[in-house]
Amino acid sequence: MDRFVQRSRPRQSEEPPSKRARFGEIGEVKDSDSEDEGPNPTSPNGDGPHSLNADRVAGDSDADDDGPSMAQHQTAFESSLPEVAADKRAIDEYETMRASRAPPDTDDAAAKIDTRNWVRGESSIYVDAFNLALDTVLEDEAHLFDDKEKCVFLRWRGLSYESQYLYVRLFLRKTALWHRIERLGYHSDIADIGRAVADLLELQPLPDRGPGSGSEDEAVQDAQAWSLGDTFAFADASESCIKTIEEAASLLGLDELKALAKEAKVQGKNKADLLRVFCRVSAQQAGLMAVGVRRSSSNGLDSRDSPEKQDSNRNAHYLQKILAITGPLVRLSEPIFKLFERVHLVFYRSTEWTEKSLTTIILAKMARRNYPEYIVCRSNIFASRRHLLEFELSMRKQFEVDKVLELNGPPGEEGFRKILDVFERIAPRWRELIEEESHREDHVYEFGEGGYLRRFNAGHAFTRIAHKAAYALGRLHKHREEHGLLVELLGQCLFHPARRGSWYQRKALLEERYMWEADSHPVSPDPEVRRKHWQRIAVTTCEAALEDRGCHLIYHHDLQKRLVKLERRLRVPRRLQHDFGHVKLREPEEHTVQGIRLVRDGPDVKGNAGRGPNTKTIWLDELGDPGADGQPLHVSVEGMCLSDYRGRGWKGYHSEGGILRTLFAYLFFDVLFVYIPNVFQTAYQTCPLDLHTDAFYPARASPINHRLVEIANGAAERILGEVHTREHERRPCVVGLNWDFEIADLRELVACFGGEALAAVCKVMAQEYRARGGGVPDLILWRAAHGDGDGDGDGDGSRKGEVMFAEVKSANDRLSDTQRLWINVLTGAGVRVALCNAVAREVRAVGG
Repeated sequence: MDRFVQRSRPRQSEEPPSKRARFGEIGEVKDSDSEDEGPNPTSPNGDGPHSLNADRVAGDSDADDDGPSMAQHQTAFESSLPEVAADKRAIDEYETMRASRAPPDTDDAAAKIDTRNWVRGESSIYVDAFNLALDTVLEDEAHLFDDKEKCVFLRWRGLSYESQYLYVRLFLRKTALWHRIERLGYHSDIADIGRAVADLLELQPLPDRGPGSGSEDEAVQDAQAWSLGDTFAFADASESCIKTIEEAASLLGLDELKALAKEAKVQGKNKADLLRVFCRVSAQQAGLMAVGVRRSSSNGLDSRDSPEKQDSNRNAHYLQKILAITGPLVRLSEPIFKLFERVHLVFYRSTEWTEKSLTTIILAKMARRNYPEYIVCRSNIFASRRHLLEFELSMRKQFEVDKVLELNGPPGEEGFRKILDVFERIAPRWRELIEEESHREDHVYEFGEGGYLRRFNAGHAFTRIAHKAAYALGRLHKHREEHGLLVELLGQCLFHPARRGSWYQRKALLEERYMWEADSHPVSPDPEVRRKHWQRIAVTTCEAALEDRGCHLIYHHDLQKRLVKLERRLRVPRRLQHDFGHVKLREPEEHTVQGIRLVRDGPDVKGNAGRGPNTKTIWLDELGDPGADGQPLHVSVEGMCLSDYRGRGWKGYHSEGGILRTLFAYLFFDVLFVYIPNVFQTAYQTCPLDLHTDAFYPARASPINHRLVEIANGAAERILGEVHTREHERRPCVVGLNWDFEIADLRELVACFGGEALAAVCKVMAQEYRARGGGVPDLILWRAAHGDGDGDGDGDGSRKGEVMFAEVKSANDRLSDTQRLWINVLTGAGVRVALCNAVAREVRAVGG
């Protein structure tokens, strides 16, 4: 999302942040509804337009190595497509394959792009992917663009291949920054770089707005921060746009700036210091006089020239010198870039994409893979142009709030008040959108498509802002206002349902501790009466949360504890108190495994001696199969513990979450690929686009719950076998499904799993597939039905078989929050969980 919002022109006075903002939750368990949330952190190199690194701007030159500096986490499209090689070799293979094809006689835009002849200098995967997105959007959703914008697209098609190639490559770079034309490169693909630049800089006319568009423009004028005038160009030239010393000086490299500063007789410790001092000196009235240049002797100007004119001439002098050093520069025109960015928003159904997003869909087509069978449905997700522009506005507002919370350190009181100001401005429209969406849910949507479509409604982002505003109210100790906002959030069930559990938790806490004092209309002057009144309301809140299907299982434990505590405090008769003994969380078992730990006697290949702070320990696998030389293998601590468990009669894998994801893919194969509008945009997906969002579960609540009941009733082994028999020969690419697991092992594991326990685990994954992807214990172990115990001290074997998860910890390792969460889920479902402490009974030195 931040890539989409941050593409405005940077202010030259702004200091570049060291990191981009990450938009996760502050101080709470993350929900899976946020697109920026993924297993990998965002890029730490400040790649938004605010990262005004002039050295990089002035020096970007290698056409083959200038990949975009973007977030590293996957986008929605990348998450749904199979893993394919997207490196230079894969791109070369694609273009070589294209060279042997002849263009067919077809009107289909995508087919034309796929099959036209490739000749070096006349085609590229980047241009193909860019045009595929544009042609697909204009074919299905042209109504989202006005006449001026369609004219831009028409002129784009009229550009030569080389001009399109240059534009697309700059589009994937730091588009808000200036690029030196002499350093652009791309010589293997662009024969005449000057001509390509001239095509992009050419000023072209635009038509007047069509009749009847004025009223719509007035309705959405606040929703668009840019507009197209009477003319446009695809790119801007430095000669007409750079007018200030500050902007020009920032384009110099460090050595170039030092040389210019030496001429002006200024000094600085680093580049930022040099820029600041140089710009200040150049603005001083006596600047040129200080270096010995006088008007009367240098250019014959009258000494009576005003100071303003002298200053203007002095600034023009330095500006000309800087532009002479840099040479001509070019950057993409902001309105046109924003327009193409909107095209990508509509095509990718996402506010973020990368170069990999742009090319992976084409590479996925080329990959020799099988895909699951499903109905591809690409329909209009934006009802109108106004709908699209309002969605863009909501993205900007959401980024504004996230920037306050996460970009510049702790927000403080001033930051929280800024968040509340943003919410107050959007609150009326937010409430209107909730009413509109409720009406659509009741009267328009028929197939569950509303869950995914709501993510492209401004109300989705506004609800997230409301969630942040509630957090800000709590930090400002405005508990009454916070409680009222939480009531509103819980009053709607359509936007961000994954957060309902956290809203219930916070609401119950406020009612228990604060509302008796913050209530504006107290029920009694007696503080104790007011306190008990609100505690009874908190009891009702906890009960409602536990009955709410939208409240995830992961929140139940805390709600149950609060409910039991409140009932005791209110002295509710025991026969009327809730009893959660059947779901009481058990502490994980403590196991100890002793082994021989190995340490390096000398430095490794990187020159590090011993164990580094973030390296895994190495152990000797005494109980496992020996190596080719007959000696015990060197394994990880998990491998050593797994061998120990196998010696006690357990079977198992060190798979962390891999085997659970495989079981989920098998058991929910038909549910994953059931027809839901809009979630299958291509024929090359491994999962629906909404799997990693909070819309997945509500859109399929009926089939998911039906499948959970089947699993709880013991049908998991049958479902597993049916899917394997039907799909194994084709081995289609399915998210999380590893076909290398032996089907016999999976059958045995499912048979050992209790039906209700397996259903509880699957429900957690269905509700939050992405967020619950990590933290699963290292080892999954099972043993089939046996009448005798194994003598390991863990208890007798069960005739029904049993499953146990083991989280392996060596010295100084501690459980993370996600690991604790999974332990709670598993133990609450009745599954054995062990904390396996690896202890070194001997430490041996080995060669580096």
